[in-house]
Amino acid sequence: MLKVVNRLKPATKSLVFVACLAAAGACTPIYKNHGYVPPAEELAEIKVGVDTRDSVEEAIGAPGASGVVRDSGYYYVRSRVRHYGPKRPEVVARELVAISFDQRGVVRNIERFGLEDGIVVPLERRVTDSNVQDKGFLRQLLGNIGNFNPANIPGAN
Repeated sequence: MLKVVNRLKPATKSLVFVACLAAAGACTPIYKNHGYVPPAEELAEIKVGVDTRDSVEEAIGAPGASGVVRDSGYYYVRSRVRHYGPKRPEVVARELVAISFDQRGVVRNIERFGLEDGIVVPLERRVTDSNVQDKGFLRQLLGNIGNFNPANIPGAN
């Protein structure tokens, strides 16, 4: 085996070395962090029953999300996702801080949830689905031939 390796040209040796490095690098997990959750020290500065929406934003920053209803809370979410080779990305940590307000806009409660508590916090992205199906460009372009109705033309009456 050693004789075979010694016979290889330097360019081939370099190519084999690069291929081995690429294979080893593909097995290394890559972590990506998304979102923001204020540190515990900053959350400790918020006084329940005293601070308002404006003072919360000033103290810890604008939330990543807020409720749909006007008097609902602020939500700060942070996720850590592990990408490992060709496998599907996996959420390894997720933390959510929920700050709720009363009708006057005063802080009512501060809660912290996470995966380690056994509470799964599912995040959803609602994206409008397109009508484009698994058809090629020409099939989509020519697909409406024969479906033409002159009565649908505006001003044709």
